[in-house]
Amino acid sequence: MTMLGRKKSQVCDSSSSIDDPPKSNQERLYRVWKGNNKFLCGGRLVFGHDGASLYLTSFLIGCPALTFCIRMLVTIKGYQARYSYPVFTAGLILTVLDFIFLFLTSGRDPGIILRNSTPLELDEAFDTSTPSMEWVNNKGSSMKIPRIKDVPVNGHTVKVKFCDTCLLYRPPRASHCSICNNCVQKFDHHCPWVGQCIGLRNYPFFILFISSSTLLCIYVFVFSWINLLQKGGNLWRAMSHDVVSVILIVYCFIAVWFVGGLTVFHVYLICTNQTTYENFRYRYDKNENPYTKGILGNLKEVFCSRIPPSMVNFRAWVLKDDDTAMGSIASESERGFISSKEKFDIEMGNKFTKDGNMLVPSILQKLDYTGIDDNMKKKNLDSSGFNDDLKRKTSDQPFLFPIGQEIKNSKGGSAARVNSVSDKRTQ
Repeated sequence: MTMLGRKKSQVCDSSSSIDDPPKSNQERLYRVWKGNNKFLCGGRLVFGHDGASLYLTSFLIGCPALTFCIRMLVTIKGYQARYSYPVFTAGLILTVLDFIFLFLTSGRDPGIILRNSTPLELDEAFDTSTPSMEWVNNKGSSMKIPRIKDVPVNGHTVKVKFCDTCLLYRPPRASHCSICNNCVQKFDHHCPWVGQCIGLRNYPFFILFISSSTLLCIYVFVFSWINLLQKGGNLWRAMSHDVVSVILIVYCFIAVWFVGGLTVFHVYLICTNQTTYENFRYRYDKNENPYTKGILGNLKEVFCSRIPPSMVNFRAWVLKDDDTAMGSIASESERGFISSKEKFDIEMGNKFTKDGNMLVPSILQKLDYTGIDDNMKKKNLDSSGFNDDLKRKTSDQPFLFPIGQEIKNSKGGSAARVNSVSDKRTQ
C-alpha cells in the first residue's frame, strides 16, 4: 500500500465515524491534534498558532475604513447627497469584502497534510531511483530510510524531503511550518497578519484579501482628497477644517506601500507559478521552473481551479490514546540518526534496544572481519589495562574493542592480510 493510499484510508475511516455516538475513550480529533492550531466552533474553524493577531489586523483595517464611511454619512445630510451615497456604499462594500476574505484566509484549513504514526513500508521508503547519502532511523523500526528522494514532476526531477515530525515524504511544493507544526500543501509562507499558514486551500482568498485591502486604501485615499478639494478656497484652510480627511490620506498613503507592494509581488508569483518559499529558496526566476504552465495557465490554476477538500477531518471521533489519529510527534531529541526509544552508549560505542539486546551498527555489518586474527585481539586485550569484567564482556561481543585499539587492530588485520598474500606469492 502506498503512502497516499494509507492517508486516504485514514481520512475515510475518520470521516465515517463522525455521526457515531462517542464512547468513553473517544475524543474529537481537533482536541488531540498535535499541531499548534487553534480551533473554534467544534473544530469547524482552523486558525494558526498566532490567530490572536487577527484583532490587530482587524483594527488596522476597520478603524480607517469605518471612519471614512462615517465621514461620508455626515455629508449625506448636506447638499452633497447624490455624491455621498454611492461613495459611502462602495466604501462599505469594499470594507465588508475585505473582512470576508480575511476571515476565509485565516479561519480555514490551509492544506494540512495528514500525519503518519506508523513506520513507512518498504515500497514507500525505497521507491526511488537515486538513493540519498543521508539516512534517518525509522521511528519504531530498525529500518533506515533515505532523507531525500527524487520524484518526477512534468518531466523534471524534484527532490522531496522526509519530515521527521509528520513521518512522511512531503509532496512536491509542500513544506513544514515551524510555527503551526504542520506540513502544508503548496506552502507559500506563514503570514503573521492573518495568523495562519498560506497554502493550497487558502491562497486564492489571501490574494483576494491583499488585493481588496489595496483597493480600499486607494479608494479612501482618493475620495479623502476629493472631499478636501470640494471645499474650495485655500487648501491649507480646508485641511485645517477637515482633519479627519487629512489623517486618512496620510494613513492610506503609508499603508498602500505595504499591501500594494505585497499584491504586486504575489501577482508576479502567480504569473510565474511560484510560491514565496520557492522564490526565496530555489530562485525559479533564474532556474527552470518545473511547475509553470504559461501566464494564462498559471492564472487559471489559481483563480479557476477547484479548491481540493481538506485532507484532515478535525471533527472525527478518535481514540484518546490513538497515535494514528493524533499524528506523530518527533521531538528535537528524536530527530536525526538515533531514536529516543533506543539507548546509546557513547562511551562504548554500542547501541541497545529496549530489551537490552545489543544491535550491531549497520556500518559494521557491511565490513569483512574474516581477516582479523582472534589471537591478535586477545593479545591486545591482555596487554591493556582494562579490568577482568570488561575483558569478559569484550570476549562475548566480537564487535566491541577497547578504546584506542580499534585503529591498531584494523591496521594489524590489514597487515596480516598483506603478509598472508605475500607468503602465498613466495610459495
